Amino acid sequence: MSSAAATELLRTPLHDLHVELGARMVPFAGYAMPVQYPAGLMAEHRQCREAAALFDVSHMGQLRLVGTDAAAALETLVPVDVVDLAPGKQRYAFFTNEQGGLLDDLMITRPAAADLAAFGDLFVVVNAGCKNADIAHLQQHIGSRCQVLPMPDRALLALQGPQAATALARLNPGVGALTFMTGAGFNLAGADCFVTRSGYTGEDGFEISVPEAQAAALARALLAQPEVKPAGLGARDTLRLEGGMCLYGHDIDTTTTPVEAALTWAIQKVRRAGGARAGGYPGAAVIDAQLAGGAPRKRVGLVGLERAPVREGTQLVGADGAPLGTVTSGTLGPTVNQPVAMAYLPAAHAAAGTDLFAEVRGKRLPMRVTAMPFAPHRYFRG
Repeated sequence: MSSAAATELLRTPLHDLHVELGARMVPFAGYAMPVQYPAGLMAEHRQCREAAALFDVSHMGQLRLVGTDAAAALETLVPVDVVDLAPGKQRYAFFTNEQGGLLDDLMITRPAAADLAAFGDLFVVVNAGCKNADIAHLQQHIGSRCQVLPMPDRALLALQGPQAATALARLNPGVGALTFMTGAGFNLAGADCFVTRSGYTGEDGFEISVPEAQAAALARALLAQPEVKPAGLGARDTLRLEGGMCLYGHDIDTTTTPVEAALTWAIQKVRRAGGARAGGYPGAAVIDAQLAGGAPRKRVGLVGLERAPVREGTQLVGADGAPLGTVTSGTLGPTVNQPVAMAYLPAAHAAAGTDLFAEVRGKRLPMRVTAMPFAPHRYFRG
């Protein structure tokens, strides 16, 4: 990356720490971000699966919605049950457009009473590449019903892995009381943080919102724990792909519906046709019709039957050479030790066990549709 290009990129509050740790920095969503450290992607991936890895995800957008009407207002933009979300609980959601396509996916937490003043009636985390559009979308459509307050002065750290809880509990034992998809405020290394027990790796772990001025000190305190080492975007991508999780802009976008994307688990019964608060969000008619009758295509998992990895953009064909779809994410899974990928396939070809081929440099590599996740999730549910 040239110095001229580097000056145009935004920097997270941990930028100097990344450089100090020897990270290879790359442009990502307008930021200079660490793709890997000297240990390398494979070591960082294993670190997260076996112990604990610390990721800088401060490029993500954090905001709070303030007002007693915030939950009902947000339900006009997402097909998810926000009104019934209990204090201290977190939920996955997505913004939809009028065609039922996905504008972004996001995490919503309803802070408990003790955290309302600092983190609002709803605390929301959105993707880096979409955050300006998401904030404008919220302000345009529900800004008259609640305050939409971006939090650009906060960093976001993700501590992930089976030993993450052990490491974080040394800074505050109270974090051990959190279970998967819950959150609360905690003081960590002198900083007032909001901690959720969630993440993007398939492992147990935490996402920690921290004031930017105290982010580096907290990161150093975490890295001082014997279980913890830093990890970059490269390992984050291989981990989430093994976990069967979508990356916005790759596996989901404005042209994919939640039904096509196999995200119907995130649409609660109360928001579906016949439910007490059905519809009322963009694209509801399209999504309800697909929930009832199925979608013409579906996001599926694929495993390679040979060793060669199959990357994003690779064409998929049937035994007769007829085109079936395109790979949206693909890698050689370090944990599962075989090529894994995601793609959209016609419904008739989407059943587990279906065989097809990936066209890679003039060769046809055999692949098989399989259930996801590729590596089992190990969330802590208490």
